Amino acid sequence: MKEKIKNILVTLLKVKPEELKDDVSLQDGIGVDSTEMVETVIALEKAFGTKLNPKEITKFSTINDIEKVISSKIGR
Repeated sequence: MKEKIKNILVTLLKVKPEELKDDVSLQDGIGVDSTEMVETVIALEKAFGTKLNPKEITKFSTINDIEKVISSKIGR
């Protein structure tokens, strides 16, 4: 799952895979802005077949955080 998340981020955000450490801050570490975050959420919802609510999305600080939220949504 983590690799799938990273692949989505690499594609959408045009970052190098080595920049995406599991605990790097998306906003502060790689400079994700609000528009990019919305695009990321939409891509993640499509890729994992789930809907994320705003409260869950606010927990998206790192790749580890994204993985935890999506895992809890899809029951893995």
